[in-house]
Amino acid sequence: MSCICHFFKVLARRAGLLTAVAAAVFFLGAPAYPAAEVGGESQYSHFPIPLNQYNPVPPDASLYQVLSERNKQSGGFNLAVTLVFFGAIIHTFLAGRFERYSHKLALRYKEKLKETNFRVMHPEERLPVSFASAIFHFLGEVEAVFGIWLIPFMFVCWKYYSFEDFSAYLNYDCSFTEPMFVMIIMIIASSRPIFKLAEYVVNCGARLGKATPGAWWISVMCLAPLLGSLITEPAAMTIGALILSKKFYDLKPKKTLMYATLGLLFVNISIGGTLTHFAAPPVVMVAEKWDWGLAHMIQHFGWKAVSAIVISNLAYFFLFRREFARLASQQREFDEFDDAVPQSWEDRNDKIPLWVTLAHVCFLVWTVLFAHEPVMFIGSFLFFIGFTLATPQYQNQMSLRVPIMVGFFLAGLVILGGVQAWWLEPVLTRLGDYAMVGATLLTAFNDNAAVTFLASTVPNLPEAVKYSVVAGAVTGGGLTVIANAPNPAGQAILGKYFKGINPLWLFAWAAFPTAIVFIFFTCFGH
Repeated sequence: MSCICHFFKVLARRAGLLTAVAAAVFFLGAPAYPAAEVGGESQYSHFPIPLNQYNPVPPDASLYQVLSERNKQSGGFNLAVTLVFFGAIIHTFLAGRFERYSHKLALRYKEKLKETNFRVMHPEERLPVSFASAIFHFLGEVEAVFGIWLIPFMFVCWKYYSFEDFSAYLNYDCSFTEPMFVMIIMIIASSRPIFKLAEYVVNCGARLGKATPGAWWISVMCLAPLLGSLITEPAAMTIGALILSKKFYDLKPKKTLMYATLGLLFVNISIGGTLTHFAAPPVVMVAEKWDWGLAHMIQHFGWKAVSAIVISNLAYFFLFRREFARLASQQREFDEFDDAVPQSWEDRNDKIPLWVTLAHVCFLVWTVLFAHEPVMFIGSFLFFIGFTLATPQYQNQMSLRVPIMVGFFLAGLVILGGVQAWWLEPVLTRLGDYAMVGATLLTAFNDNAAVTFLASTVPNLPEAVKYSVVAGAVTGGGLTVIANAPNPAGQAILGKYFKGINPLWLFAWAAFPTAIVFIFFTCFGH
């Protein structure tokens, strides 16, 4: 390695910096699949095999024959990485059990410490913890699941190809723009000035119901998803979840209402971003390629999404009306949300100057406008950090753990999901009249943006099929945590109230609003 570095230093001195850079690029190696071969950007890793590089099959070949031929051509790699991917999905369903077992191990370890009469002998000494408990706690973190399964994925890539191909895939062929954007937009959207501004907007709706828990609930469920069409879905999810946390979940509603709220929030956010062509990830993937503008989105998706949101919200509000009444009486009894009596420093109500709020709004808008340009929004984020340090009296402590974990989750999903096109593409092309049903179900097991992206790579898709795929992708975006990119943000913020979110309960309570959306998008189709 030292010889290589010395070579480039000498080359830079003798031939100039540009020549050294060119030599460094040459040293990295040529792309495995040049852009001319794949009809797009060059692919540096030898995997996954580009779709247009698979051996042709007869037009009447069955889905099984296509998948079998493609897996055979990859030498078994395709099946191996798909098994890893579905292993990660199964892990998400078992995360709650890992978390509960971690808690049991922690209690056992504390009992052992008591039996040995353990005492802290120094003020700076840290209390020991069970290593096994910590491991199972990590396995129980839903946001860590896809990152954990990158380890077996790495060994699969190493076995079938090489570690150099694995490195090239991560460094050159995977785009981590969306995970970085979601992470940064979560931090900015959860800042105190932005949160207070959003709280004021939602409060305008809550006042119509005398600011009861039910009024706050219905206001958040209606307004937050619509904000998603302006400030992007991840930012809307963050704001909606934070307000629900303080105004609703802190009152400890019953379990069924907790899951119904979470499922409804996921579904509403997924479809709420379809009023525009730049806010919802699955729409962004196809809008430019298919020439879908603002007018197209409002005409074909927007008004249907708004109608479905209102009907679903009212249905759940009516279903849980007695529980909302109980929460209202509990609120009056304990006065937990009286603005005159803040429960902590972060709940203080001192006035934030207008110029501070406007500065935060500018940072938020800038990040949204340059959502697809990491250099622009990361650079802006550094200025944002500096601004918050310069105005500490108006800020709360910046929360980094949750956004980082969400970014980690999405990065893992990008890596594992990027090698699933070999089976997703033929499935999508064979859906035909069942395109919306298929896209909805596929979305539950993959990020909906990945589903629409693959659809955009299929040439000459009929307009009806394009509509059905996108409609199905946003419809199924609330069924699971991995179905829509903003969902992990909501899960990370609200997960503490559930002691491990049960994926089956989430799916069950998201099914009804999903069905309402499905009816609107099919009965008032393209």
